[in-house]
Amino acid sequence: MLHRTLLLSIALALIAGLAGGEESAPSFSVDVMGAISRAGCNAGVCHGNQNGKGGFRLSLRGQDPQLDHERLTRELAGRRINLFSPNDSLILRKPSGRAPHVGGRRLPADSAHYRVIRDWIAAGAPGPDPATPRVEQLRIDPSTAVVRAPQHELQLRVTARFSNGSERDVTNWSVYEASNFVATASPRGLVSRNEFGETTITIRYLQVQAPVRVAFIPQQENFTWRPPAENNYIDRFVARKLKLLHINPSPLCSDGVFVRRAFLDAIGALPTSEEARSFIADRDPQKRKKLIDALLERPEYADFWTLKWGDLLRNEEKLLDVKGVESFHKWIRESIAADKGVDQFVRELLTARGSTYDNPPANFFRANRDPTTRSETTARLFLGSRLQCARCHNHPFDRWTQRDYYSWAAMFARIDYRILKNGRRDRFDKNEFVGEQIVLVRDEGEVRNPRTGRDARPQLLGAETPELDQSTDRLPLTAEWMTSPDNRRFSEVRANWIWWHLLGRGLVEPIDDFRVTNPASHPNLLGELGADFAKHEFSTRHLVRTIMNSRTYQLSAQPTANNRRDQVNYSHAYVRRLTAEQLLDAQCQVIGRPPRFAGYPVGMRAMQMPGVRRVRRRESPPQTGDQFLAAFGKPERILACECERSNETTLSQALLLVGGKGINRLLAEPDNRLDKLARSDRAVDHIIDELYWSALTRSPTESERTAAAKLLNETDDRFAALQDITWALLNAKEFLFRR
Repeated sequence: MLHRTLLLSIALALIAGLAGGEESAPSFSVDVMGAISRAGCNAGVCHGNQNGKGGFRLSLRGQDPQLDHERLTRELAGRRINLFSPNDSLILRKPSGRAPHVGGRRLPADSAHYRVIRDWIAAGAPGPDPATPRVEQLRIDPSTAVVRAPQHELQLRVTARFSNGSERDVTNWSVYEASNFVATASPRGLVSRNEFGETTITIRYLQVQAPVRVAFIPQQENFTWRPPAENNYIDRFVARKLKLLHINPSPLCSDGVFVRRAFLDAIGALPTSEEARSFIADRDPQKRKKLIDALLERPEYADFWTLKWGDLLRNEEKLLDVKGVESFHKWIRESIAADKGVDQFVRELLTARGSTYDNPPANFFRANRDPTTRSETTARLFLGSRLQCARCHNHPFDRWTQRDYYSWAAMFARIDYRILKNGRRDRFDKNEFVGEQIVLVRDEGEVRNPRTGRDARPQLLGAETPELDQSTDRLPLTAEWMTSPDNRRFSEVRANWIWWHLLGRGLVEPIDDFRVTNPASHPNLLGELGADFAKHEFSTRHLVRTIMNSRTYQLSAQPTANNRRDQVNYSHAYVRRLTAEQLLDAQCQVIGRPPRFAGYPVGMRAMQMPGVRRVRRRESPPQTGDQFLAAFGKPERILACECERSNETTLSQALLLVGGKGINRLLAEPDNRLDKLARSDRAVDHIIDELYWSALTRSPTESERTAAAKLLNETDDRFAALQDITWALLNAKEFLFRR
């Protein structure tokens, strides 16, 4: 084999000399790799797969030209290329269809891509030249577009700018991918409409990617733009895009809808019947603003937003134990109640040391126990970057390389733990910890890059990093850089998270996937939100108040004929189901009895639970409240991601709502609200009003009132009748959904 390889090397050198040297040959790293990428040969579903295909493996999307050259020219003793008859090379015969190929016809023999590879082989198949100019930027024309019917196509033009300042039209050498089924992009950059709506076309040429957002809208000859009033800058940015798309927003929601929405979004609870009626009767034109201000000062506000942070920070009992969970929860809640800036909050998390009992933010690192988990979690939560793909290869959709991944992980390499005691009861569960731990930082310890076999040089993610000596604690540097007001990514990621919780959809969606190929629906608005957030010292209260006061937030959820198709531009509010905790607390509030959770005192609301499960199933069976929360999607907090919480509907949820022991027990429990109403001397109409205002934040319609009154007047068991009426209200879509 060594003899044949040596002969092949001599042949390559001789043919390169006969062809006039590498100077006349197509560039391998630009031309040949461009042709291979354009044909899809190095995609993940083809030879770019981790295990390759058919015994032939290329680096994913051409991340390693040197390695690809070796595999094309050296593997199988060079049988993939034919230096003396280039057209008979296996790498041309198969993709051109002249030999059996599972991947089908990828390189027509009359194409420019075929000719480039053929000419490269004819020139002696030279390898990558370090002096070859690199692609630095793609310019797409147009950069954004609105295509109005009857027009249904858009031709994109792609120009690559190289490191030597030269430019080249690479429209026919780029790869095009549409983000959804709204449109299809041809190999030549022609975008064709499948349906009306918006899509993002990702254009990739070699290792550089760029997005184009395209909207296809129907013909509207009689469209008239009706400019809405602006409450603040949010409305200005939203209206600007709606006008461009010929979409008029829905009107404002009613006071009844608003008061329910504001309570649920700000504090996670329903308004009482008295609070709702008082708000609607109020004639003050500033009453919505005043209600928002009042809600943000209530203790339930801190409970609700602490719950959200608890999900992200994995505050659960298996890793942190009960005492750790409760101390961490207390610290988070105190930070929210005091409106601690998110920058300070995150710095305290990343620089916490010492006892996980005495210094609660140290539990962040107790839950993330190795450098890669810490680095991935930090990047995802605070920089909106999903780095997992770059662990094994350069990220296929983002700019992060495998080197970036391990260099960032190295910033978290020296955290260690002193376990004072582990009193876990399940000796087979290696992830369970019960007892105090000390989080500390060592003076040594690195992360090894498996690709190079060497220790990775510690670096900030995508930023210049000063030289670090052996004794430098890397985490304070990381925390200061990341939370700096100049770091737009941090402020925009956290602002987008708040926006998502209030509007039901992120400006960047998914909310933890910020990258050039996943642009914001309203990039200027996101930039302004981030700047406003940083300007006001990263105050969550300030940003929540700003968003809730916007007209955009206060729009009706009822779409119009004009905006019915819109799902991303906030022309109307988005209806969504109440979360597990909101739904259980709302049921209990209407019925007038508290939920029950294993290990917690009676009277604790679901919104106030510090962790996931205080008492393990092996020690005590779950209570009805625990079962309800699990069925309706409360996360186990295994992942540091909003995606773990589920709002999917299931059969078990339906069974719990219509006949579960929990809700039926609460309805029938003596001395609950229904029992008290049944024993009172209040008029039937008053009782019916009280139930409807408590559950649905409105008066009953005439038909609803008539049916409920008939049931109450024709029975001897008023308590049972009230249970039936309340059961129906608690199962109504109007109760289950926030609109």
